[in-house]
Amino acid sequence: MSTHRARKRFGQNFLHDRGIIQGIVRAVTPRENQRLLEIGPGQGAITAELLASGCQLHVIELDRDLIPILEEKFATRDNFHLHEGDALKFDIAALAGDEPLRVVGNLPYNISTPLIFHLLSAQHRIADMHFMLQKEVVDRLAAQPGSKAYGRLGIMAQYYCEVEALFDVPPESFSPRPKVMSSIVRLTPHKALPCPADDVNVLQRVLREAFTMRRKTLRNNLKNTLNDEQLQALGLNPGARPETLQLADFVAIANYISRNPV
Repeated sequence: MSTHRARKRFGQNFLHDRGIIQGIVRAVTPRENQRLLEIGPGQGAITAELLASGCQLHVIELDRDLIPILEEKFATRDNFHLHEGDALKFDIAALAGDEPLRVVGNLPYNISTPLIFHLLSAQHRIADMHFMLQKEVVDRLAAQPGSKAYGRLGIMAQYYCEVEALFDVPPESFSPRPKVMSSIVRLTPHKALPCPADDVNVLQRVLREAFTMRRKTLRNNLKNTLNDEQLQALGLNPGARPETLQLADFVAIANYISRNPV
């Protein structure tokens, strides 16, 4: 059997804890013939358990040295489909076809945030997503108003999805051991957006501006966009800090800007 040393530039930490692997697969609960996409299968620890369910498993791997290892292990399985490439450039919608796709991944820490935004852009083609991420990132995804972790990433994730932090994964579950705690999160796209924005690009711009300086007020961070009177007309206190606002408040700001172009 081929061997592979984890590569720092790909952010690789290979999961080997059987209990954690089985816990992840139980959380996903793959069904026979369901179409799943596993991002970054590594050496196939989770892959083997997913394949055993009889699902149609597509895996995408960037590290060329891992391709022969995965082929050696799984090429004889009819339900195994290997794609070599970058998940950030992968056409999720094309793979999904008529049925929404289920996505699983032990995401490298160095690309987790841009990859999540890439997947959220195709959320209407996705049934659910189960990711292993740095715990700090999961805390941000699931954060509620008033917490230090609350910001642009969590608000946009919750705009598109229900976010559930499931369980933590300690460093000793990996080889090599990362220096941080990891967590499993489930993202389930809303069938209908609870607070639809007229233009999601405007919403993202508002969030970038609002959280540029976390300790400053809406008045300061949005001074180039809205004045005190306009914020008050939206029922917002110009002296409030951005982390106190709900998703619906940010959508209201974005929609006001979209409907009242300067």
